[in-house]
Amino acid sequence: MLTLHASSPDDYHAAIEAHPRLLVDYHKDDCPGCRMLDMSLQKVAGEDACAGLMLLKVKLETVGEDFFRSLGLRQTPTLSLFREGVEAKRLPGFQAPGQILRALQLWLPAAETAGA
Repeated sequence: MLTLHASSPDDYHAAIEAHPRLLVDYHKDDCPGCRMLDMSLQKVAGEDACAGLMLLKVKLETVGEDFFRSLGLRQTPTLSLFREGVEAKRLPGFQAPGQILRALQLWLPAAETAGA
């Protein structure tokens, strides 16, 4: 799983358009749950479900609170799973590694298992 960082709303929208399987991590600096979620993401990064998956890190302090609100985000951390440019699932709050893997398998199956 490769990681990108959005420094503007334009970066965010470009990543959604460019990557058919995208996991977006909405976070902020002073958020303990965000740091815990980052550890979960590191643990799942090498799993088969993450093959070909891009992770986009979107930090509130960088893109702005107004942008977060425009997306309907109510809390950090929040994960969004995008498939072919469309949000397939939103996971608010801390997610354990197993929860992340199950969501990826269900909502963003890898190419070789997508038709199975």
